[in-house]
Amino acid sequence: MDYYTDQIFEDSNFQRDKLTNMDYENCTFSRCDLSGIDLSNSKFINCTFNDSDLSNAKISGTAFQECTFTSCKMLGLLWNTCESFGFHINAENCNLDHSSFYKVDLRKCIFRNCQLKNSDFTEADLSESILTGSDLKDSQFQHTILQKADLRACYNYSIDPDINQIKGAKFSLDQITGLLDKYRIKIYH
Repeated sequence: MDYYTDQIFEDSNFQRDKLTNMDYENCTFSRCDLSGIDLSNSKFINCTFNDSDLSNAKISGTAFQECTFTSCKMLGLLWNTCESFGFHINAENCNLDHSSFYKVDLRKCIFRNCQLKNSDFTEADLSESILTGSDLKDSQFQHTILQKADLRACYNYSIDPDINQIKGAKFSLDQITGLLDKYRIKIYH
């Protein structure tokens, strides 16, 4: 197993590299192409990803502990296959469309100004998470815990309050219709 600490990877294309069973701690990945590669059983601890592409990477058993993603493309990731112990991510201005967070513990995670279209949050715990300004079009929320989550300025969401826990969650008045979709009523300003 290879171990990297305090390394900076810039403008790197990892397409030819196999990164399974690798450990990265306090590393920074800037403008890196990790799309479609196998990151299974690797560990990323306190790592930062900037302007990088991780789309369709295999992340089965991969640990993401206190990782930050800024302006990254991360389409189709199966976050539900990651190592759950210590899992914590923060994302800002990222594209996470078509992601699966099925049953993932996302408490206090941040998804600020992200695209999360067609993502699955079924049975996920988003307690005290921040999703401000994110696009949640066609994302699934079923038996999801959203207690004290901040969804202000989120848009295109449809969350049924009868089957999701939303006590103490924050919503913007202009997008509140996303809580009433199942009633098929029209609200006018």
